[in-house]
Amino acid sequence: MARADGRLSHDLLPGERLPQDACGVFGVWAPGEEVAKLTYFGLYALQHRGQEAAGIATSDGRRLVVYKDIGLVSQVFDESALASLQGHLAVGHCRYSTTGRNSWENAQPTLGGTGDHTVALTHNGNLINTAELRDLLAQSHGGDLSTSRGEVGRGNTTDTAIVTGLLTADEDVPLEQAALRVLPQLRGAFSLVFCDESTLYAARDPQGVRPLVLGRLERGWVVASETAALDIVGASVVREVEPGELIAIDENGLRTQRFAEPAPKRCVFEWVYLARPDTTIAGRQVYDARVEMGRRLAREHPVEADLVMPTPESGTPAAIGYAEASGIPFGHGLVKNAYVGRTFIAPSQTIRQLGIRLKLNPLRDVIKGKRLVVVDDSIVRGNTQRALVRMLREAGAAEVHVRISSPPVRWPCFYGIDFATRAELIATGLDIDSVCASIGADSLGYISEESMVEATAQDRSSLCTACFSGHYPIELPEEGRLGKDVLELQFPVADPQSPASADEVGTLDVDRVRSSASAGGAAAVRRP
Repeated sequence: MARADGRLSHDLLPGERLPQDACGVFGVWAPGEEVAKLTYFGLYALQHRGQEAAGIATSDGRRLVVYKDIGLVSQVFDESALASLQGHLAVGHCRYSTTGRNSWENAQPTLGGTGDHTVALTHNGNLINTAELRDLLAQSHGGDLSTSRGEVGRGNTTDTAIVTGLLTADEDVPLEQAALRVLPQLRGAFSLVFCDESTLYAARDPQGVRPLVLGRLERGWVVASETAALDIVGASVVREVEPGELIAIDENGLRTQRFAEPAPKRCVFEWVYLARPDTTIAGRQVYDARVEMGRRLAREHPVEADLVMPTPESGTPAAIGYAEASGIPFGHGLVKNAYVGRTFIAPSQTIRQLGIRLKLNPLRDVIKGKRLVVVDDSIVRGNTQRALVRMLREAGAAEVHVRISSPPVRWPCFYGIDFATRAELIATGLDIDSVCASIGADSLGYISEESMVEATAQDRSSLCTACFSGHYPIELPEEGRLGKDVLELQFPVADPQSPASADEVGTLDVDRVRSSASAGGAAAVRRP
């Protein structure tokens, strides 16, 4: 479900936000294929990476068309929308906002260029030098960003729009050459998939913080955030896009160049929570890593109990591993309603007091009288676990022992995960015993950072563990030049109550390049 502002809230607790990744990206170059539909299904497989907005751009070699809107992939696109997106190459995006508010203007792909030379760009990650890049773009336009050939200054307040503007700042410079000039100037996490009328591009930051993979179709190529998206479109996995690599795919085939030396610092939280369990990252399947985390968690924090149960769904693999290593039976103590999707309806106070559970409900006969081990992937604020423990006790649990398959989250992420602020993180101000008391559990155990890292089968030096350790592998700028709203002051939000027709809000003409929204686009922009 989601709050009125579009952010996801937890299964148990209306208004409780989960950690969210920045986005999912997908691109395909495949003459003779229905590239828009391939992209649609690829984004469907990546929906977990962003549920605020979705968009697809296609090109037939002469004209580039973009269609995007607020909502889930299945809400934004229908058969008629996909039928309007013709061509042999496409890029697609599903968004969760980490820079710039959730609005139609900030949906991706972003556009830049002119009617004769257009760029559509999608981005997973978060740049930490956005303010610096904005100043650089302004300099290239004599201080006036409204003259930029793109969406910057036209309501888009994302780091993605800034990058698009930089790539198209000089119309005489070919896109590939511009990319090789711009990409080394970006700092932070970025997995980019973009295109012009004839060529598909993919690029990954030198640290490779966010995943990006290359796949092969019978008649073309695919790039995507996760291998699961390649599977759904029938593409075979070729390899990862390497950190610091720029790939270009056109009628002449695939070519690759380095724009920076690789210095891998992959996000460990991808294995813990963010990625789909059926995805493989750096040669390690996420499911296997999570099961191993559960095994190690059982060895580090054993307890006498009758049943090991997960918090659906992300806690399931680790719970299986915990049960396997501990010898305690695995079972499901909660039933999930798979047909309840996200909602923009906020619960009333009366419904809150009734303890509404839109997605999860306890199996009382399974729980009653049992000593439970409840396995979850992380604790952020603690509100979710507090509600869960209370629910299980009300259902008759004799004891509730909480086990977490990641260390305490004590630091915010600036590389593409929207955590709570540090002041809101429960582990910042409390020791483990105090957190245990706060959530009402009989005991609490976190996996050690060492065991978590070992479960990923990656070298410790190649991982980013900043949210657990506070050690940021990419140096951060001063505080005033960081944050989700770093561009909002530069471009104030338009009055949401100002009158505008659906056509005025639902389309964006960027130097004669037309971007379409579905019928609900205008209302979504004005929605509180």
